[in-house]
Amino acid sequence: MDERARAIEELYRERYVGFRNALATVTGSYESARDAVQEGFARALASRRQFRGDGSLAAWVWQIAFRAALEARGVPEASIDDVLDPQLVAPERHPSLTAALATLSPRRRLIVFLRYFADFSYADIATACDVSEGTVAATLAQAHQALAETLEPEGALQ
Repeated sequence: MDERARAIEELYRERYVGFRNALATVTGSYESARDAVQEGFARALASRRQFRGDGSLAAWVWQIAFRAALEARGVPEASIDDVLDPQLVAPERHPSLTAALATLSPRRRLIVFLRYFADFSYADIATACDVSEGTVAATLAQAHQALAETLEPEGALQ
């Protein structure tokens, strides 16, 4: 097994749950997300020589797995912004959070999900979403503010 194959295998072992959780917000279920993650990693392994190494391996694999998730939804050739509407998998379990997240744009929700569900670094998110790290930081700061404003009244002390 070559070095890239080992790195992809290690990434799968370490980050499978995060990838599954983040893709579930796109596919709508953990089962379909599991399939997308497995397909994405299989494709990454098969095309590992195409990874140039100038960015994050996790972000590169994420883009492949994300495309697999879109294909599973029947959307093989579309831009991320045309089809993106990440949602919590079990919105009924967290209605206040679901409502607060719904106030964010789909792109902003994706960045929040990648950070807090997939545990991606700012650099990984920047690579995966094709934006700068500064944009990731600003987007997360704006999302935190919007979520705080939406959720604060509910938890405010009277």
